[in-house]
Amino acid sequence: MASRKQVSTARTYTMRARQESVDETRLRITEATMYLHERVGPRATTVSAIAEEASVTRLTVYRHFPDEESLVSACSAHWRQLHPRPDLESWSKIADPVQRLRTALAETYAWAGPAAPMMTMIHRDINSMPDFVGQFLAADERARVTVLSRGFRTRGRAAYRLAAALAHALLVSTWESLCRDAGLTDHEAIDIMVGAVLASIPASPPSAAL
Repeated sequence: MASRKQVSTARTYTMRARQESVDETRLRITEATMYLHERVGPRATTVSAIAEEASVTRLTVYRHFPDEESLVSACSAHWRQLHPRPDLESWSKIADPVQRLRTALAETYAWAGPAAPMMTMIHRDINSMPDFVGQFLAADERARVTVLSRGFRTRGRAAYRLAAALAHALLVSTWESLCRDAGLTDHEAIDIMVGAVLASIPASPPSAAL
């Protein structure tokens, strides 16, 4: 007859194995969603397609993710973990604003290559996704533009033009247009976009002060 310790150990093992199975299924569904979002876009991604891609039933998908928001949230978090965006906090430590901009663009364009397929689909279908996705992307863009604006000491219309130029320079679609479509190197694209940003502000040299 099994001892209490043996029974407890067996129960613990069974619970752990069950949880691992649940986690593995959840990950399969998340990765299936991520794959479909990148391939056909969020708008065309159905629960049936996710279930088929993950080799589970529709009911299993709903059991793990009862609504679109929870599914998209898990998918977004997993994708960002696999494709971490450049750290804007490290940019803020660079005193010279032009060097800060060059560093930011170099890191962003290196990230843009593998990120472009997903980001293109997300921006294309943003209106069909939960509101938090657009809110997150907009907040992230504002934060990056704010960090890169510091040190240029612009005001009024010049500050507005600078922010617009910076936002455009950071777009994945800008990298796609210059590098993927036109065949420029990242370095050449950076030179062009730094020139465009500097052209958006008065001719006086930027201050290195933060």
